[in-house]
Amino acid sequence: MDRSARKAACAAYKERKPGYGVFAVICVATGETWVGQSRHLDTQQNSLWFTLRQGSCPYGALQTAWNVHGQGGFRFEELERLRDDFPALARPSELRNRQSIWRERLRAAAL
Repeated sequence: MDRSARKAACAAYKERKPGYGVFAVICVATGETWVGQSRHLDTQQNSLWFTLRQGSCPYGALQTAWNVHGQGGFRFEELERLRDDFPALARPSELRNRQSIWRERLRAAAL
């Protein structure tokens, strides 16, 4: 990648809008499910998969299942995304509420 393309890619990355929402990580082999919330849904899977591959995931049950089944045994799903114009002050509580709703629906553990 040449210098100008790299600069353009960095600028585009910095200017992207955050994607607030709720996601699930599902173990295909066992059906175990974990539900979390994120300010960056677009990059959340990469971040989570990185910590799992490194063995440094802060969620012990998820890390244990990952160690047993490997990356191929999991899938990442975006469950719900907040509107871009959702009020900033209400986002944290709304994400907690929606995460709770999805946890109950899926009988999932929290991330």
